[in-house]
Amino acid sequence: MSDFPFKETHLNDNLYLREFEESVDVDDLEWHRDREDRIVEIIGDTDWKLQMDNQLPKIMSGMLFIPKETWHRVIKGTGELKVKITKL
Repeated sequence: MSDFPFKETHLNDNLYLREFEESVDVDDLEWHRDREDRIVEIIGDTDWKLQMDNQLPKIMSGMLFIPKETWHRVIKGTGELKVKITKL
């Protein structure tokens, strides 16, 4: 069993596909920080949200930039969530 609430596929070099199932437990979507800057591209329409430290949650759409060492979390919506992540 994975320690993460998503399935991850390494596409190439620094590009990853992450899939969050609709059945993910909201308690597993924890506040966290990443070791590198990231560009997150949302695949499809979703009502899942991203909350950055000291900000209100925002619906995930298009491309998002998450600076390294910045506290953030994903907030569960309906259906599954698919994103491409580029680690910079």
